[in-house]
Amino acid sequence: MDGSVSGGGLISAIEPLLVSSGSVIFAFELVVMRKRHLALMLFSAGVLSLMGSLALKSLSTTNVFVAERQSASKSPILPSDADRPRMADGRHYPIVPDDPIKLADLLQEVEEALLQPSTPEEDLPSLGHQQQLIYRVLSKDLPTSNKVLAHLPSRWRHVAERHLAARREFLAMHRRSFRPRLMPAWRIIPPEPAEKLLSYYRKAESSTGIDWEVLAAVNLVETGMGRIDGVSVANAQGPMQFLPTTWQENGIGEGDIRDPHDAIQAAARYLVRRGGLQDIRKGLWGYNNSDHYGRAVLEYTALLKEDPRAFTGLYHWEIHFDIDAGDLWLPVGYNQNKPIPVSTYLRKFPASSPR
Repeated sequence: MDGSVSGGGLISAIEPLLVSSGSVIFAFELVVMRKRHLALMLFSAGVLSLMGSLALKSLSTTNVFVAERQSASKSPILPSDADRPRMADGRHYPIVPDDPIKLADLLQEVEEALLQPSTPEEDLPSLGHQQQLIYRVLSKDLPTSNKVLAHLPSRWRHVAERHLAARREFLAMHRRSFRPRLMPAWRIIPPEPAEKLLSYYRKAESSTGIDWEVLAAVNLVETGMGRIDGVSVANAQGPMQFLPTTWQENGIGEGDIRDPHDAIQAAARYLVRRGGLQDIRKGLWGYNNSDHYGRAVLEYTALLKEDPRAFTGLYHWEIHFDIDAGDLWLPVGYNQNKPIPVSTYLRKFPASSPR
């Protein structure tokens, strides 16, 4: 956030994850953030495409729909290992193939399945998590990522390049950050249903003019679309990680700081106040003083603008906590009232570890 108010928030993601004197980032990994006013979690509205005789529900006046999914289609077979420890829901930590060609083939199958309305609803969490892990792994391995990109058809190469660019912006942003040695005092909860989030995003866009794709991208990197229920070291709160002082500013916070609907509307209003209608980069800088952050958010924004159905995959990304012990998966149900040693946690929940 800007220097006028000392603070920070949680930034998760779909990819994120470190805690420090400023904030936490979830871009699927929470990472240390600079001090900031409010760690916005803006939310995304997506379009799940329409096929066959699917019943459609229009969520806005700009052709954003949620399609009812068929249950007869088959999903790609994801890599599996019977010996890996499993979470309570039966899933294990996603496996990313070492061979670049096999990895490229898997990535293409996953990307295609996530866009198809015929993909069974129950398969989406595993598919989204697999997609997320592939990009997290490739973002740290330039030689392998180049080989994978070379094997992908141009359609999916472009998508992968955007994902990798976003992830690498966050890695660059936190390259020198302190890596935590304790598990965070968070609760990981289910996000609001996609249909509700989409309606909240669209309402915020309609009332403020801030594109829903921007809101979705910020929501993703802040708290994984609301999965992280926790307070940052700077006391930022709720699904949009507002500082109470910012929430109380005239014309920003209305309602409950912890309510997804109320927080999303407030986040859009805050972006407007920080100049987002004139230049969204200026608005993004207003709540996180980092060009890396702004560029990452705009890469995810571009993915959603180019194909709103990309929301499906992003919605199903999990919370990861990247520390020396590995890129730990914190599933829904994770609940720590206070920080605890990583070793203590992993003895009880080994399925969180990539190894």
